[in-house]
Amino acid sequence: MAGPHPRRCVFLVPGDPQARTGGTLYDRRIVDGLRASGWQVDWCSPGDGFPWPGAAALDRAACLVDGLPDGTLVVADGLAFGALAELAERHAGRLRWVALVHHPLALESGLSPGEQALLQASERRALACARQVIVTSPATARALAAYAVPAARIAVVEPGTDPVPPARGGAAGLSLLCVATVTPRKAHALLLQALAGLRDRPWQLHCVGSLERDPATAAAAQALAQTLGLAGRVRWHGEVAAAPLQALYAQSDLFVLPSLYEGYGMAFAEALAHGLPVLGCAAGAVPDTVPATAGVLVPPGDVRALQAALQALLDDAPRRQALAAGARAAGRRLPAWPDTCARFAGVLEAVA
Repeated sequence: MAGPHPRRCVFLVPGDPQARTGGTLYDRRIVDGLRASGWQVDWCSPGDGFPWPGAAALDRAACLVDGLPDGTLVVADGLAFGALAELAERHAGRLRWVALVHHPLALESGLSPGEQALLQASERRALACARQVIVTSPATARALAAYAVPAARIAVVEPGTDPVPPARGGAAGLSLLCVATVTPRKAHALLLQALAGLRDRPWQLHCVGSLERDPATAAAAQALAQTLGLAGRVRWHGEVAAAPLQALYAQSDLFVLPSLYEGYGMAFAEALAHGLPVLGCAAGAVPDTVPATAGVLVPPGDVRALQAALQALLDDAPRRQALAAGARAAGRRLPAWPDTCARFAGVLEAVA
């Protein structure tokens, strides 16, 4: 690899670069935008298993970072960076670290208190080595107050959206769309429990998102759908490519995702861009993304509140139509990807 260049950087992103998780999609769109504007960008993966890397991933990360020339600008995705405190500290004097934090690692659902403490301590050490911290929402910027990151070192660069045609709704019954990797934080089980009491309504639920990232949680959710008698009304698509996903947005009547926490929630923004009314939880950055004119937000983890909100929206077509109009208006106010990439490039140029 050649020496440092004023408009050259390395993105350190764990896992499969083609994964359709929100974080990886964001990283990939930023890299594409930087390259289109003349930046030289290398994409490097330290492997899988983050934020709990095994020995092989740690060795791979060390080899990658040890081989970078002095002065290299390294944009490290927080999923890896927060777990690599020792590596970040070892190279803090010679590399220009930029941490890209989608949401603090310790705020993931399903962690024990001990695991939360370990991740928070590790990420706090790593973030102390970053010359700049980029976050994807004001909510995440606020969350980093607990990590002693000075506000002056934090830049908010929200995800962009693409121009899309408005949703047209399902041909028969009501089509509900949930776009999220099946993990505890996304609370698919909560959604299924809420829908179980609404079997008499004409709805179908389409779940889009990886079933492989957390196989145990995915299997439990699918088994729960069977147990609740919903198997014939819930379709598990797994990860899908961009075109089929756009088709699913277009044929939907309501976007539903009861996440327990979101650092931003790109799927919520995509739903707004498609003019879909939203039902979610008032957790993390979701209230900043989804205004009251575009959706209904209930307390996280409250299945009764979620069911009541679902029932009200399923039964009230004029209310859904009003929220759809609000979603279209909110979608028009969201940043476009070219603007997001230009903002990100400006932050990097200040560090470079």
